[in-house]
Amino acid sequence: MKKIFVSGCYDMLHSGHVAFFEEAAALGEVYVGIGSDKTIRELKGRSTINTEQERLYMVKALKTVKEAWVNRGSGVLDFREDIIRIQPDILFVNEDGHSYEKEKLCEELGIEYRISKRIPHGNLPVRSTTSLRSECLIPYRIDLAGGWLDQPYVSKFHPGPVITISINPDYNFNDRSGMSTSTRKKAIELWQTDIPEGDKEKLAKMLFCYENPPGSAYVSGSQDSLGIVLPGLNYLWYPSGAFWPEKIINEQTAATLDWLEERIYLLAIQPREYGFSVTDHTDITVQKAKNLSIAADQLWEAVLRRDAKSVGDAMTASFRAQTAMFPNMITPVVEETISEIPDDVLGYKLSGAGGGGYLVLFSEKEIPNALRIRIRKN
Repeated sequence: MKKIFVSGCYDMLHSGHVAFFEEAAALGEVYVGIGSDKTIRELKGRSTINTEQERLYMVKALKTVKEAWVNRGSGVLDFREDIIRIQPDILFVNEDGHSYEKEKLCEELGIEYRISKRIPHGNLPVRSTTSLRSECLIPYRIDLAGGWLDQPYVSKFHPGPVITISINPDYNFNDRSGMSTSTRKKAIELWQTDIPEGDKEKLAKMLFCYENPPGSAYVSGSQDSLGIVLPGLNYLWYPSGAFWPEKIINEQTAATLDWLEERIYLLAIQPREYGFSVTDHTDITVQKAKNLSIAADQLWEAVLRRDAKSVGDAMTASFRAQTAMFPNMITPVVEETISEIPDDVLGYKLSGAGGGGYLVLFSEKEIPNALRIRIRKN
């Protein structure tokens, strides 16, 4: 029989895990590599409910599993040493576990790469570990253009907008991946499971101040707190050298947000390494900051017109303006991932500050195996 290798956390074992293993077992004998407690903490920024030994015990007890172990490595490819050791025929992953690095590793090793569609068994509901934890509705945010202009040391060269969207927490995004996970954790400390009723801008300012108390060595940009708290699509205009925007436009037209949702895809890249500094070797000038501002304005206008090609062009122009000022945003892995983008993708950028995380793609054609998003609309 063929050897089928799968790897994951498998915390709070549920029917979705069992269905996934059953789907893998239809292809051959299933070998399971489990992420260590240390790896999960590094990737997710939290501890598992069950220890690695408990998780290993439960996975080994499943009749569909031939063999299981705790992976020896760390990071997104914590199973590299193990997959070389067992030499499987197929690496089988869930859609939200797909990444370019995994696919590339399989190409290098001559292993077939397959992606599950996460089909529940019979009439059972779709399950995920995230949904089984105490439900948290606090969103993440994506900046579509203009990111860095919320930092006074950038906007002092030229004022301009940052364009953000607030997205529902359908996935448990990795830490250090540009999805504003650190600000979201502060929001959870404040509000537990959801953003309270009230003036959204005041709530965002409360979150910003909570995350950046007096004496903070580094001040997180306010686009993070605003992008999480304000629903829909947001235009945040920063005057020269300011921490808080002078003008906020909140766009919640359903047709516009639906149009955006249908064209945005996320492609996972390994998170930024701890100790890696995106702000080293910066080269910020008036012209480069102005280019970033112009691209963000162009994207905003293109979205309101629902002009897909112009949105894509502006998104890429914004990203290039960012990387001209912050070259450390582009690592070798990021560069290689970008080189593999299909020709018919209209635009791209990295989530957040770069160095890893997620590649945001804008396309009118479906991108197989990429994550989809839902914009928080109210």
